Amino acid sequence: MSRRLLVVCYFYPPLGGGGVHRVLGFTRHLPRYGWECTVVCAGAEDYWVKDETLVAAVPLATEVIRVPGGSGLSAWLGLARAAGREATGRRSTRTFGMLRRLSDWWLIPDSYVGWAARAARAASQRLARGDIDALLSSSPPDSVHLVALSALRRFPVPWVADFRDPWVGLSFRAPPTAWHRTRQTRLERAVLETADVVSVASRLHAEQIEARSHASGRSRRVVHLPNGFEPEPAVESEPPDDPHFTLVFTGTASQMPDLEVFLEAVHDVLATRSEARRRLRARLVGPYDAGYRDRATALGLNGIVEFLGPRPHGEARMWQRRADGLLLWKPRGEGYRTMVPGKLYEYLDAGRPVLALLDPAEEAAALVRRAGGTVLPPGERTPLAAAIERAYLAWKVGERPRPKRPDWLEDHTRPKLAQRLGELLDGLTRRNP
Repeated sequence: MSRRLLVVCYFYPPLGGGGVHRVLGFTRHLPRYGWECTVVCAGAEDYWVKDETLVAAVPLATEVIRVPGGSGLSAWLGLARAAGREATGRRSTRTFGMLRRLSDWWLIPDSYVGWAARAARAASQRLARGDIDALLSSSPPDSVHLVALSALRRFPVPWVADFRDPWVGLSFRAPPTAWHRTRQTRLERAVLETADVVSVASRLHAEQIEARSHASGRSRRVVHLPNGFEPEPAVESEPPDDPHFTLVFTGTASQMPDLEVFLEAVHDVLATRSEARRRLRARLVGPYDAGYRDRATALGLNGIVEFLGPRPHGEARMWQRRADGLLLWKPRGEGYRTMVPGKLYEYLDAGRPVLALLDPAEEAAALVRRAGGTVLPPGERTPLAAAIERAYLAWKVGERPRPKRPDWLEDHTRPKLAQRLGELLDGLTRRNP
């Protein structure tokens, strides 16, 4: 007999970007483990990246309740549409940064708090109808957990608070004042102490929560559920006579200073290997801040470094499989040590060499090394240029290494992760009949 999980998230198809795939994977595969899903999510036009192809992955039996508007982002997009500007997957670094700084002052925990108030009403109405056995809220944005807190006051059911990343306002951004920090801390504590289970995407984040729990004397159940990947059947790779040595990055290129380091490293390689201008190509597949493209132009890399913008997820996976090297980096900072990008698992599944700019002590770096990839220090263009040049010269003499897909990756497929979540939910509902 199937039970029903109420899922609260902001990002769900047809919205695109990296934040969609974790929850989509849960809702896609949970039904085979006895859990049908109802999803409360943002409106279909409420993000600057869309991927209509992902809608086909949503099971027909999944109930989707869309709550449009209410967020700072949806308001900005509405104004842009009114001015005749459609979302293109490219945004102004300066404008976006200014809006984010303003939201840090006035909107707590984040600019989605207005949407959360609307979503809480929708979630409460759905809970009032009955047949909901458990609830999962998945962040970012952290406002989704406030939806759960509000709805569960009237309709208590077992609750899993799921974190793709740590609490954003504390880990990735410095609160503008001590008052803001206190307020963010209290909201995070309320979520961590009220949820029946806290699930997280990285082991380091789990350890951090457990350490704080031990220090406070309030035990919490913390479960590590990695981001994982959707397995795909093997396909043919790029034809062997392809004239280009191709480096590929997939995902959102925003707040990533190492992308500029990469552009400078490519410039250095071309300065010493002039013939590589005809042969070396870098393709950045996904939405991006316009400032990076401007930097590539300033370095004379037009036609060599291509910003392809948002592409359907299946096309991004194709570029991964065809690459001669897959590029990995992420924003820098103490808070980002916990981040294990979901694309890393896809990269390893693609069977192509991975070149990562990561702190060697980080969890993501350990996974890259464990799979035979190369980890270089972030922020340093010289070792990166040397690594690119070595790979390019090897390619010129016909070498195309194909790393073996690591055996341990099988435990990170989304069907396996959904099975673990289903077992977790089964245990919670048995304890809370």
